[in-house]
Amino acid sequence: MQADASGAEARAGQDLDGGKEYLAFKLGAEEYGIDILKVQEIRGYEAVTRVANAPDFIKGVINLRGVIIPVVDMRIKFKLGEAVYDQFTVVIILNINGRVMGMVVDAVSDVTILTPDQIKPAPDMSSSFDPKYMMGLGVLDGRMLILMDIDRLMTSSEMALMDDGPAA
Repeated sequence: MQADASGAEARAGQDLDGGKEYLAFKLGAEEYGIDILKVQEIRGYEAVTRVANAPDFIKGVINLRGVIIPVVDMRIKFKLGEAVYDQFTVVIILNINGRVMGMVVDAVSDVTILTPDQIKPAPDMSSSFDPKYMMGLGVLDGRMLILMDIDRLMTSSEMALMDDGPAA
């Protein structure tokens, strides 16, 4: 299972009636969304090579067409219970500031267009998901997406995935 986001990327450059495209995915019972322009591709979960002394949430690395990329399990990162890997588990390949990395999620739902009036401010609450990594809540047809600031999360020092400068 592999999908290329380049078609979505081409469409995302167009005006979508003032809306923006988000890839919706599931972690546990919650549904999250990230900017589709950060998504390079979606792959089925495959075994990773563990890296010694890496934090638990960094599952390891995979070889993606000759490029070794780190893979983060978001369920472990956000302490959402035991990570189960099944036929729905996928790795979202992200391109953040020129650096490619993978993010394991329970399942991908769809690509959703949200207009600015459908995005509500993130509430102040204590949860395992730090609100500084939330852009808001997307509300659409009875669904609620927790919109992640994937740039801020993946480049944060707690993730230890990126150094100060962009990758070569």
